[in-house]
Amino acid sequence: MPDHTAPAEPSRLPAARIPRATYRLQLHKDFGFDAAIAVLPYLKRLGISHVYCSPIWRARPGSLHGYDVVAHHEINPELGGDEGFDRLAAAVRQHGLGLLLDMVPNHMGVFGADNPWWLDLLENGQASRYASHFDIDWSPPNRTLRGKVLVPVLGDAYGAVLDRGELKLAYADGRLVIRYHEHLFPLDPRSYAKVLQRVVEELPSGEPGRLALQRLSKESAALPAHDDADTTRRAERQAAVPRLQAALAEALADDEVRQVLDQVLATLNEAPDHDALDALHDRQAYRLAWWRVAADEINYRRFFEVNELAAMRVEDPAVFEAIHGRALDMAAAGIVDGLRIDHPDGLLDPRQYFERLQQGFLARSRPGEVEALMQHAAAERQWPLYVAAEKIAAAHEDVPTDWALHGTTGYRFANVINGLFVERRNAARLERLWRDFAEVGQDYEEIVREAKLAVARGALASDLTLLAQALHRVGQAHRSTRDFGFNTLREALAQVAASMPVYRTYVIDAPSAQDRRFIDWAVADAMRHTDIADDSVFEFLRRCLLLDPPPGLHGAATEALLRRFVHRFQQFCAPVAAKGVEDTAFYRYHRLISLNEVGGEPAVFGMSAAAFHGASADRARHWPHTMLASSTHDNKRAEDVRQRINVLSEQPAAWRLGLRRWREATRGLRSQVDGKPAPTPSDDYLLYQTLLGSLPPDPLDEAQLAAYRERIEAYMIKATREGKQRTSWTRPHEGYEAALKRFIGGVLGRLQPNPALTELRQRAAELAWYGALNSVSATVLKLVSPGVPDLYQGSELMPLTLVDPDNRTPVDYAQREALLAGFEAAQQAGTPVRELLAELGTTPADGRLKLWCLWRLLQLREQHPALFTDGNYQPLRVTGSRRNQAIALARCGSEGMLVVVAGRKFAQAFERGQWPTGSAWADTQIAWPAAMARRLKQGQQATEVLTGRTVALGYDGLALDKALADLPVAVLFMPSGG
Repeated sequence: MPDHTAPAEPSRLPAARIPRATYRLQLHKDFGFDAAIAVLPYLKRLGISHVYCSPIWRARPGSLHGYDVVAHHEINPELGGDEGFDRLAAAVRQHGLGLLLDMVPNHMGVFGADNPWWLDLLENGQASRYASHFDIDWSPPNRTLRGKVLVPVLGDAYGAVLDRGELKLAYADGRLVIRYHEHLFPLDPRSYAKVLQRVVEELPSGEPGRLALQRLSKESAALPAHDDADTTRRAERQAAVPRLQAALAEALADDEVRQVLDQVLATLNEAPDHDALDALHDRQAYRLAWWRVAADEINYRRFFEVNELAAMRVEDPAVFEAIHGRALDMAAAGIVDGLRIDHPDGLLDPRQYFERLQQGFLARSRPGEVEALMQHAAAERQWPLYVAAEKIAAAHEDVPTDWALHGTTGYRFANVINGLFVERRNAARLERLWRDFAEVGQDYEEIVREAKLAVARGALASDLTLLAQALHRVGQAHRSTRDFGFNTLREALAQVAASMPVYRTYVIDAPSAQDRRFIDWAVADAMRHTDIADDSVFEFLRRCLLLDPPPGLHGAATEALLRRFVHRFQQFCAPVAAKGVEDTAFYRYHRLISLNEVGGEPAVFGMSAAAFHGASADRARHWPHTMLASSTHDNKRAEDVRQRINVLSEQPAAWRLGLRRWREATRGLRSQVDGKPAPTPSDDYLLYQTLLGSLPPDPLDEAQLAAYRERIEAYMIKATREGKQRTSWTRPHEGYEAALKRFIGGVLGRLQPNPALTELRQRAAELAWYGALNSVSATVLKLVSPGVPDLYQGSELMPLTLVDPDNRTPVDYAQREALLAGFEAAQQAGTPVRELLAELGTTPADGRLKLWCLWRLLQLREQHPALFTDGNYQPLRVTGSRRNQAIALARCGSEGMLVVVAGRKFAQAFERGQWPTGSAWADTQIAWPAAMARRLKQGQQATEVLTGRTVALGYDGLALDKALADLPVAVLFMPSGG
């Protein structure tokens, strides 16, 4: 009889360990695992649930960020190695905390002499077992590069470097190599024969090592070529090379043989014509080149335009496993609770990638049930491994909800929360002021488009050429598209990439509705801006990008070419956007630089309360476990710097007058370079905002001023190079940069007499007061919003740091621990909280009040986790004369109800020093929605979490003069049944 037994149900899906609150630590040689262990007790007391580490894998020596990984299976010895990590993991568990790891799947650090995969690739070319790990085009347009990888590492043209004798043949670690400063390039073992034969000729005929070297020379010459396509021959080579090198090492153990080898190498290195060395170089699987050549000829995909970071083919299952195997083992063993994924937009297929992460985790923790559990997880959108992606999403873009992750790393939230503190009504006034002062005629969209085109045609020109060739091959497959020329296609591709309104689309087998909308928009926008006469090329490109080619362009071969082209175009768009927008346009458009943040859109001037509520409700509905960031290791300015600068949006008249006075006061500090002012008015505008956002609030002595001046000089040089107008990274303008430094030195050279600095410091002190109030409110909103709040190291106070490396300076944890210990002691001693808060409020810019609010709310999240993970989100309407200065919301769940109100835009309604509490809010109140009104009882009592006060809630609403009696923020909690 047939078996009608129902199939067994899969066992319960493993529950992801969702962080409650994370704390990002930047690990490096001066702050390794043991240093991280030392701060764990403080993080535990603060209320953090998970330590969120920067990459821990072996990176280039001295790396301060860890994103130049050279060995994904080795823990970085500079951080403490395996033993140090084991100590950290044990300490984390001992304190009841968890760990998140930062993974770098898109690229690896190359050059130097540290990446074994890359060195093997250089040594063996296409015959290397790692040849398919890197994303390399072995058949590029330049025929001289066929079968080779271009290595753009030289500081000058190849011929000049060779003639100066900077390339040196050497013997190292069992192989013959070419050295260039700290870089090492292994020779193809097949080319050893040329060198070994010279050694044989120099050795006495009776020398035992002579026969051994003769044999090795013959074995070397007989090796299969590095570009031999036959798989059997490649396998033979892979087996033979280690034996050859081991035998060579054994032969060179003879001191006399080694001495002769060294003499031969010296002769080759010192030859005046260097012809022999040049000929040897030509036989390699690589071509060393000037770094400037990369833009035109590089044939491996990079991280953006960084030559030292080579992209990986993580879509290959073997490469995926090699990169992620150890991290997934740690996750399955419970050592690690989740992964942060760096730059997934660089991957060919992010959706597939995230699924493989979950499958890899399940294969280790629940083998035999992977398929069934994955189906269940996808249906319920409950993924077993916590994963957050560093995805930059535009305001008009939805992160695909079918990706197997829990959310992003919070860049979008950082811009949402910042926008609440920008006065939207003054957008036009600040735009006019910016344009008039800086003498800028372009609007933001024009600046962005120009910058993206420059990146596509410049730094990424070689990638653009490869794309155009691929599309040209597609077009040549049918007579209807054969007349689209290469140059026309190349320009059309650049125009569409520059017009793409998001980082990239995600077309793999077919476009989603969102993909189609963005592609249609980009093509239409490109057509409006192009000089190309024949619009039909854009229709051809549009259909290709949608994988819907014109009739005639079908067949397996053409469709495979087309699919490969589309995938590579999407990977091209991401760096065009990143380099064109964040690393160029953001440093040219300075209307209000607090809006120029990673993931931000400076053309959007602030955010309404309604839009904030809409974003929060959408996040609660679709991504309740996404990260909420406000400062990050990637930010252009720390959150508290942005909040100070935001105040300028409320005071356009004062900002305009200040600019006029500062321009006049610094007139004598300016100079002319190439007949143009230095600094430019645009850079001037950037500098004044930077100073107002970052000048320390406390008095400075001359030494502190000198240190601050060095920071600002370094920042402004970086900013102007990124802007690529008067100077750049590729062509630094020494004269302009020297003039800029002289100008900064004049403004910040001494404390007294210095009228410009005196007035700047007075203005900065005013912004610091209002900005600190903004920061406190933003901190409260972040801690109660749907998602997982993330703290960047040190940001629990108010570090006024700028873009990296400034934002990666050491954190004074002793200061933070002492402040937290003082709060704990005051609480245990029964010190009246209102007295303590009154004292903290006298100097809000020192960050103590921010730390207090953060600590209290992290404790609340720990005590009532379900309220924040599962509680719904309810916008609350504020009425009265101060309604524009406050925003309110509620979180309702099984554990109770939370009502939150936060002040904002204080400069419009309060004098500096006027504490915005109590009667200042006399006629302003929160009106309860009908559903909440039914739930509340007349006179119901709530506990104000930040102060410990009891507040009575009215049936009709809540008067803000009562809610905000002590602080400009309030968090009212009512437990269920209260």
